[in-house]
Amino acid sequence: MYKTQKSYINRDKKMIDLINENYSLLLCLQHFHIDFSVGNMTVKQMCEDYHMNLNVFIVIANLYNGFFPSSHDIDQIDDIHSIISYLKSNHSFFLDDKYPELKYYLEKIKKNQNNKDFFLIEQFFYDYYEEVLEHFQYEDDIAFPYFCSLLDDQPSSQQNVFSAREYQNHHTDIETKLTDLKNLLLKHIRIESDLNTKRKFLNTLFGLEFDLKIHSVIEEKILVPLIEKIEQQKNG
Repeated sequence: MYKTQKSYINRDKKMIDLINENYSLLLCLQHFHIDFSVGNMTVKQMCEDYHMNLNVFIVIANLYNGFFPSSHDIDQIDDIHSIISYLKSNHSFFLDDKYPELKYYLEKIKKNQNNKDFFLIEQFFYDYYEEVLEHFQYEDDIAFPYFCSLLDDQPSSQQNVFSAREYQNHHTDIETKLTDLKNLLLKHIRIESDLNTKRKFLNTLFGLEFDLKIHSVIEEKILVPLIEKIEQQKNG
């Protein structure tokens, strides 16, 4: 029987058991650049083998299993660089993997489509994609370099005009718009196309929606509070 309740991940759990319970953790491993051949290693052994910060891995991996970190969990994190690296890997995954996949299915559906409402879906998707590009570019070019300069105690041209609060105010709710796109297909617009392609398109949307929610939780609930604490310390 399929187990719907996922285990809370700790240092002593075996990774092979956790992956068998929730294969979404494969994507988590990929974002940390950890090979899927985990043998019989525990979480702690795997992190040591890959020189991965244990606390960071446990906090983020537990998001995939439906567990949000406590303030105590976040306070235990002492490697913010690895969080930023994880988020950058997310960006590459979204832009190089999932969005091309969605475009492929959209173009395939379009070939057999006479419904004028389909163009609403298409326009919504491409407008959304442009917003995602802008969001990621802002993070990669402005926010993350500022965070890293703060962590490394290096001078930055952004330090006098930028802050974690500024980043949070700029933060867009990109996962909500993805949910809107999904609901357009499920609730309002009927597309005359083969169900196989439509299902694959929706499956990709569901998977991307799940990962984007984790992405936003990491940024808003983990990264920003940690950066704000450092800013407060540096500002006395």
